[in-house]
Amino acid sequence: MANFSGYLPELQMGLSSLLVHKLRSLLTMLGMIFGVGAVVAMLSITAGAQAEMMSFIDELGVNNIVIEAREAGDPNELQAVRAISPGLTFRDYRAISENVPGIDAISPRKRFKPQRVLPKTSQESPQLIGVLPNYQEIHSLRMVAGRFFTEEENMRSDAVCVLGETAKVNLLGYEDAIGKYVKVNDVWLQVIGVMAPQASSDAEGEGMAAFSRNNLIVAPLNTVMRRFDDNMSWLKDEIDGIYIKVAQGIDSIETEGIVRAILASTHKDAGDFTVFVPAGLLKQRQETQKIFAVVMICIAGISLLVGGIGIMNIMLATVLERTREIGIRRAIGARQGDIIRQFLTEAVMISILGGLIGIAFGFGLSRVISLQAGWSTVVTGSSIGVAFGVSVFIGLLFGIYPAVQAAKLDPIEAIRYE
Repeated sequence: MANFSGYLPELQMGLSSLLVHKLRSLLTMLGMIFGVGAVVAMLSITAGAQAEMMSFIDELGVNNIVIEAREAGDPNELQAVRAISPGLTFRDYRAISENVPGIDAISPRKRFKPQRVLPKTSQESPQLIGVLPNYQEIHSLRMVAGRFFTEEENMRSDAVCVLGETAKVNLLGYEDAIGKYVKVNDVWLQVIGVMAPQASSDAEGEGMAAFSRNNLIVAPLNTVMRRFDDNMSWLKDEIDGIYIKVAQGIDSIETEGIVRAILASTHKDAGDFTVFVPAGLLKQRQETQKIFAVVMICIAGISLLVGGIGIMNIMLATVLERTREIGIRRAIGARQGDIIRQFLTEAVMISILGGLIGIAFGFGLSRVISLQAGWSTVVTGSSIGVAFGVSVFIGLLFGIYPAVQAAKLDPIEAIRYE
């Protein structure tokens, strides 16, 4: 307690000095405010992207492999590809099932973009996909209402379906959807389940088809294959995707190499498919985000550096203004260490107050970014601690030189200073 009381005079003098020049103190703090705010906001963007990506990877399944067909966009391209490869087919599905070890579950996928949907919706129409019942196991899907369809319903090609959260709200509103019907093209499907919200990601360019995982109508594969006729089937592969769940303890990246080799032999390097491994994407994204975080922190650090230079500049001006006061303090017994402590206290107080305001600014900035840009942001305790700690350190670092200069003043010359 005695040690703390020894610092009270310096704290009181520092605070009074800041209050005497309120505007100057605020302007000096601006560099720290913007710097700390930028660090907090940039780290919140990085943390938000990481959390969103981890959620997406968790729902895709780190041990999963996704095969996507690259379908031809015009007859000439289709003709060139088909001269080499038949496209993604059930034969590929069977070849992978029979020859790739360590597979827990595997499901083909057939996707349609409905031409007509009832009830009508003003929002984007949901996509229809046909899969096997083990699709639920592969993606660890949770149901918020009802159930997933069974193998028996798939074998019978029953007209049943499960809705994604967005599709359910857009088509049937917020009331209970179980037992109701939706009409896709000319086929009525009974809703037997509603899936829990899933993380979505625009995966174009990464090997996956880009579509909302919540705006889906999921039906048995046989139902889709037998009850729906795609007018553009001549441009489509027999199936357009295969989902694979690899057993625990099996390296999904190594398994992906085996899958790719099997498909390459049957497709003859036509380039009409892609293989997507969430585990590989996770590693790639983590490296990318690490680089992004370093770059953003460096940019924000420049603001803090500018703020530190501002503190040094204003403290040097303060020493010049208070030269006579320093001389009087030295004359009545103050040591050089007391003078250094006094001015360091003022520099650190500026950085602490600027840091605290900067944290609030960073919170607000991350919120604005989240609302306006639509990015996910997460303000973590570590980001606040890092930003605040760096601001205090910079205040201390850039306050040392002015404090030492003040302590070196000759007391007699300082008292004479006008």
